[in-house]
Amino acid sequence: MSKVRVCVDVMGGDEEPQVVLDGIDAALAADTELEVLAVGPAELVEPFAASRDRVEALVAPDVITMEDDPIKAVMTKRKSSIVIACRAVKKGTAQGFFSAGATGAITAAATAYVTPFRYEADGKREPIRPCITTAVPNRAGGLTVLCDMGANPDVEVEDMVRFGQMGAVYSQLVCGVAHPRVGLLSNGTEDTKGSHFTKACFPAMRDAVPGFVGNCEGTDLLAGTVDVVVTDGFAGNVALKATEGAAKMIMSELKGALLSSLSGKIAALLIKSKLSALKEKLSGDAVGGAILLGLKGVVLIGHGATSVEAVKNGTLATARAIRAGLVEKVAGSMDGLVE
Repeated sequence: MSKVRVCVDVMGGDEEPQVVLDGIDAALAADTELEVLAVGPAELVEPFAASRDRVEALVAPDVITMEDDPIKAVMTKRKSSIVIACRAVKKGTAQGFFSAGATGAITAAATAYVTPFRYEADGKREPIRPCITTAVPNRAGGLTVLCDMGANPDVEVEDMVRFGQMGAVYSQLVCGVAHPRVGLLSNGTEDTKGSHFTKACFPAMRDAVPGFVGNCEGTDLLAGTVDVVVTDGFAGNVALKATEGAAKMIMSELKGALLSSLSGKIAALLIKSKLSALKEKLSGDAVGGAILLGLKGVVLIGHGATSVEAVKNGTLATARAIRAGLVEKVAGSMDGLVE
């Protein structure tokens, strides 16, 4: 493995900063070529870095909370851990950034400082729309990539084409799918189904997205019938949260049913390891987080209700994406980009 340097936001997440610091330690133990820039208040990151060989402190006195307005916070809290980390990636001080902080603020700061790739239109250089992308477990035993899952509620047809192109590369490099099947989220699998917008996206994606197989439905997100599901950020966020809500309800109902009787409790003991494995699979901790595709650097967003294991996996996933050349290969999947 090659050496990589990753910024980790010590103030990101709903838990105490010590959870993030413990997660950094776990990541360092798992990857001997990993170096970490721990970003946060001096009283936390300086003593932590001083006692570790592969950690450097990056002092950030300001904190962006989950309650802050994302854009306003990025503009006014310029010494926050999120902004300083994104600046470090832009400068090349680090190659990637992991945070379990506020998704909106991370997206805004990464777009402003890490910056998206650009294309030329009408004589002007315009930024592409980065999309938040994650992989969810499916019934076929693999992972299905969903993009966009919330960054762009309103998009154009060419944005959807790029989401499909970038998502296919992510599926190849991160999920190990040699030839990803890319589907367009609609209200039916027939070619004629969909809104006016999705009907306009269909031919454009068919012509420009490798592996495009046509329309898919919400059930395909977990079925494993496609490897990449492409949609706008509004529908993608609704689909993801509906899926998460259904998973939580099923786990809650299953737990209630098993613990409601003596025979159920005995059955629960017998399948305890299976239930733990299922809970871990549905939690998303193993995946590491959601990545912002389309930027000139790796930015990974973890779940706010984070854990030591989630921070470890998020940091390691960021390092893997850097080593795999994800940014360069995503750029190579899209035509017409300019410097």
